[in-house]
Amino acid sequence: MSTTILWYASRGAGVVSLVLLTAVVLLGLTAAVRWQSAGWPRFLTVGFHRNLALTTLAFLAIHIVTAVVDPFTALGWNAALIPFSSPYRTLWLGLGVIAMYLLVAIMVTSLLRPLFGYRGWRLVHWLTYAMWPIAVAHGFGTGSDSGFAWMLGIDAVCVGSVLLAIAWRWSRVSPTSWRQVAANG
Repeated sequence: MSTTILWYASRGAGVVSLVLLTAVVLLGLTAAVRWQSAGWPRFLTVGFHRNLALTTLAFLAIHIVTAVVDPFTALGWNAALIPFSSPYRTLWLGLGVIAMYLLVAIMVTSLLRPLFGYRGWRLVHWLTYAMWPIAVAHGFGTGSDSGFAWMLGIDAVCVGSVLLAIAWRWSRVSPTSWRQVAANG
């Protein structure tokens, strides 16, 4: 396979992963407040959230595999699996590995939710609030397109929409129910 194709596939899959991951976070925040309307019942949000998360994993796998097998990057599997082991952009690639492991933990506990129980699942699911910004930081620091206006625009829309959704989610909580939110997410 051509190294040019691998290079573009890795970059494209990384950008698509960011956009999809942002959509998953937004849907998760929407589901957490049990938002629904006549045209969009709650079960659609929950199902779409789950399926989009699985699609995100597929694009993340493409991003990682194409970056590892691309001879131009010469990253190797250690850089993709062991945080901060790469000599190339050590911090930024390490953050990407950590974000990947957090995402996998969130997905595994979601798929095996009956084994973990609601409380255990919810506790691990709160890692999303750490995983998403770590993944965004990975893209800022190591993304080859991070300085271009189009990528800055995508980053700005992703960050802005998640910040607005978090503010919206927390604004829907009355001061007397903060403890419930902390317990239930």
